Amino acid sequence: MAADAATLRIRRLEAGDPPVMSAAFAAIGWKKPVEQYDRYLEAQRSGRRDVLVAFSRVSFTGYVTVNWHPDYPPLSLGGTPEIQDLNVLPAWRRRGIASRLLDEAERLAALRSDRVGIGVGLHPGYNAAQRLYVLRGYVPDGHGVTAGNAFVREGQTVTMDDEVVLHFVKMLRP
Repeated sequence: MAADAATLRIRRLEAGDPPVMSAAFAAIGWKKPVEQYDRYLEAQRSGRRDVLVAFSRVSFTGYVTVNWHPDYPPLSLGGTPEIQDLNVLPAWRRRGIASRLLDEAERLAALRSDRVGIGVGLHPGYNAAQRLYVLRGYVPDGHGVTAGNAFVREGQTVTMDDEVVLHFVKMLRP
């Protein structure tokens, strides 16, 4: 199952992709319904989001989205796009696929903005992503942690789940 530069293809989401993607995640016990990818496809068609999918030969390996109108206020108020929902199937990790997806997402973002944002969860399931983003030049945006897109106040108790996020930004051009 080696994924290398010669066999990895990254392209925009197409109409036949949602069932393939959903089935690949269902096979590993992740709940990512076809409807999620149908919504992404509609958002892509309307220009609100771009969705990039990666395939190694004929196997779906992962995807990422670029949200042109993020909900996170520090990004949306500044007109900064946000990279969201980077997922590489576990069997395909540590082969450079996430980096290639991010390269392409950043390339798209740079066509419209001088910077891009990304949010990352704080629980241990995101440790590899946290490290990857810092190594790629992302820095905390300076606004603190959010839980469900609301800023966490000092002393506030939150449940450490996927909704507890720290946002980062990266300058794409001077």
